[in-house]
Parts: sequence; structure tokens; C-alpha cells
Amino acid sequence: MAREQALLSTEIVNRGVEPSGPDAGSPTFSVRVRRRLPDFLQSVNLKYVRLGYHYLISHGVYLATIPVIVLVCGAELGSLSRDELWAKVWGEATYDLATVLAFLAVLAFTISVYIMSRPRPVYLIDFACYKPADALKVSKAEFIDLARKSGKFDEESLAFQSRLLAKSGIGDESYMPRCVFEPNANCATMKEGRAEASTAMFAALDELFDKCRVRPKDVGVLVVNCSLFNPTPSLSAMIVNHYKMRGNILSYNLGGMGCSAGVIAVDLARDMLQASGAGLAVVVSTEAVSFTWYPGKRRSMLIPNAFFRAGCAAVLLSNRRRDFHRAKYQLEHVVRTHKGADDRAFRSVYQEEDEQRIKGLSISRDLLEVGGHALKTNITTLGPLVLPFSEQLLFFAGVLFRHLFPASSKAAAAAPYIPDFKRAFEHFCMHAASGDVLEHLQANLGLRDADLEASRAALHRFGNTSSSSIWYELAYLEAKGRVRRGDRVWQLAFGSGFKCNSAVWRAVRRVRRPARSPWLDCIDRYPARMDA
Repeated sequence: MAREQALLSTEIVNRGVEPSGPDAGSPTFSVRVRRRLPDFLQSVNLKYVRLGYHYLISHGVYLATIPVIVLVCGAELGSLSRDELWAKVWGEATYDLATVLAFLAVLAFTISVYIMSRPRPVYLIDFACYKPADALKVSKAEFIDLARKSGKFDEESLAFQSRLLAKSGIGDESYMPRCVFEPNANCATMKEGRAEASTAMFAALDELFDKCRVRPKDVGVLVVNCSLFNPTPSLSAMIVNHYKMRGNILSYNLGGMGCSAGVIAVDLARDMLQASGAGLAVVVSTEAVSFTWYPGKRRSMLIPNAFFRAGCAAVLLSNRRRDFHRAKYQLEHVVRTHKGADDRAFRSVYQEEDEQRIKGLSISRDLLEVGGHALKTNITTLGPLVLPFSEQLLFFAGVLFRHLFPASSKAAAAAPYIPDFKRAFEHFCMHAASGDVLEHLQANLGLRDADLEASRAALHRFGNTSSSSIWYELAYLEAKGRVRRGDRVWQLAFGSGFKCNSAVWRAVRRVRRPARSPWLDCIDRYPARMDA
């Protein structure tokens, strides 16, 4: 009971003056009880830390043994003078041609196997974010006005969406397809879905191919992710058809994987590049807002209406070594966490019909708590891969001490050491789900306002663009001219299932301000007050 109460917060809401009834004219108040994001850094499970360190050790065994061998050989050679070393090599040893040739052959073979077995690095050459037409801009006031005129909502539902918008962190310039506001019309049709998806995807891809000077036929791997709109033929097939791509292209279409599917798509593209040697891969991340729109009365299903907005990103990846000189970033790590085995996590974001059989996306009250536990697992696996050794040592020592001596008064009184992720990353691209989620992430990860500037700016300017939001945030950092050579970027996204996924990129060169960006006409207005 105490643990459950710790996850709850209360808020007194002034509901105004009662218009009618026995209490007419009297002010009314209500108490709202909500779940908080759990303080996951205070309750790290040791098995996840062990998993992270196992991951680190399995990839770093060569780095651990080679320095030891070099140290031993160096100590042995350092004890000999130059004359003694020369005498041992040429005076006391005898060689024949067969021995020398055999040694050189074994050495060449070993080096060749090592080079060929090493996975090639994956580079991000460039990316493009879709900027919809100005005709699709919608302010918060216009949103409510158009929703009212559509005749699909009662006043109570409109008031609820208005309150969500007021504290959402979204500004007055985000984009929505106008079909969702059409009176007495079903916007979730195949025709509307294809039109919305094709407009966004083709605009982003056109810009990407033009910026990178790449022909569509040169692309060997194509991965498209869109959670709710999955037609037949697939969205990836639409792209192949539109650009007349080659017949042996490896194309994949990911559906129903939520806002974290962008990182999953990057991970799949990386694996396909490593396995097939295709050279170039394109990842397209988008969402069809017309299929997230819910014209009913259930409050849990009205939440996506207030947050989701139109957006799309297209990314060009390569594992060709010659592309290093024109690439922007190198992919260092992808860490994926899936909590689908837990029933609450599985149903926290759930597509279903309401009592009137109207389809919508239901957001559970448990979402923040579920997301906190998923994030806890993800960062404790990611931490050993990216944190400096001093941070890892302090963090692991604290967890180990609490695990070995749980009854100790010192262990019970001492707060766990919270790793400083600002020492691991220069830039943070946290999924811009809502202002509330970003506030909880900032508090629990110990981040500064400047660290989440890109996330809050993307949320304010473009809204929650689902899986593409992390790319709008990276575009913001580039438009500000802040990405320098060697900087590491952490992209973190949450998705239905429930999933929490991280991607870590390292800038291979200084990224200059791009000539084409969705931020060019407004970048000077940020950072600004996001509550406007």
C-alpha cells in the first residue's frame, strides 16, 4: 500500500461556478489523483546492472587483454639493452626461409580474418524532416474551434481536450491533416491514410535524395515504420513503386510498434547492412494522424487527439568505408528494452473500440509508471557502455553494497549514487511525448533545462510527431550549430508494447548549419517560453 501511494500525486482543480442545481452559484472543486513517474534511479534492479556489464565485457574482452600482453612484452623487452636484443634476434636465433614464409602467411591470414570478421561501422550520411504546408497549421484555439464545428464531440469532451492542450507544451504552429475536422466524416479511410502518408514520406525522401546526391536505385535496404496505418500493399512498397527502386532491394515495413519504432528501424537497417553488404539503407519514420484521431467520448482515447501531430523523417545510412568522409555521425550503440511480458505494460497503450464501437488509441493511467520501469531497465544496460569508468565504478559500488548488505543501517540510509549522464553525452534527444513526460525525465535523470531544450522546442513547434520526433530534435541541434566533432548524441524513445529504446551517435565531423531544415524560419525564436 505504501509503495502504491508513493506513486500517486494529488492536484486540486477549480472547476468554476456551478451553473445549475441546488448548489448553483457556488464554486466547485475536484481532487485529481494521478500517477507519477517512479523514481527509478532509487530502485535499480541488480540483474539489469549485471546484464549491462555482461554486455560491456563481452564486447571489450580484446581491449582488456591486448594492453596486458603489450605491457608484459614491453617489460620483457625493456629489461634488455639494444645490443642484447639484437644478439637474441639475429645472433642466437636461426631462421630458414620456410619458417619465415610460414610465419608471414599465418600473420597475414590472422590479420585478414580479423578485418573481415569485424562488423563495418554504420554511418549516418544525412537525414531530412518533413515540413508540412502552412495551410495545415493549427493553433490550440483553432483546434478546439474546428473540433466543435465538426460536430463529433460534446462540450465535455471539448473541455477535456482544451485542458490537455493548455498544459501539453505544444505551441500554435503544429500541423494536422484537415480531414480529421471534416463534419460527420470518417477520416480513417484508406484513401485519406494513403494521401497523408505519401505526402509526408515522398517530401522527406525527395529532400534526402537531393541532399545526399543519391539515386533511389542505389539503395539496398529500405525500412519504413508507421504504427497505426498499415495498408496493403505496404508503405515500403509504395516507396519502391514511386521511386522505381531496384528489384532486389531488402524492404521492411514495421507496424504497431509505437513512437520508439524509429530506433528499432535504425537497428534493423544496421543489421541488414551488416548481413547483406548492401551499402546504403534508408529509414523512413512517420505516423498517420488521421488514424490516431478519435471522435468519441472516452477520455483515455481522447488523449492522442491533443498530442499527435503530422511529421516524417527520412534517414540515409551506409556501411561503406568510403562514405566516412561525407557522413555526419557514426552509430555506436543501440539498446532496446521490451516490457511486453507484463500485462499492465502491454495494455498501457492499446488500440481498441469504445462502447459505441468507435476505434481509438487508449492511453492507460499506468503509462508514466510503466515508462519509468522500462527506462530504468534501458539506462542500466546502456550506462556501462557509455558512462566514464569513474561513474560506472561509483554507481556499481553503491548498487553492490546495497545488494550485499541490505540490512546495514548505512546501506539503508545512504542514497544510491545517480550516474551523471551529462558526462557521457553532449546532446540529448528525448522523445517529445508531452511536457509532463519531459519534466519527469529531467528530474529523474538530473538533466539541466539546456539538455532538454531540443526536445521542448520540437514539442512546442511540431507537437508529438511520434517516431520521427527524435529527428526533429537532432535537426534543431544542427540548426543551432551545436554539434561538433566527437560529440555524442543520445536518442531515447518510448513506444507501445511497452518499449524503451536508445540509440547513441557520435559526430564524425563538425556539423554545419544545414541549408535545408524545418527549423530555418523559426530557429531564432528558440529557446523561448514554451507555455505560450
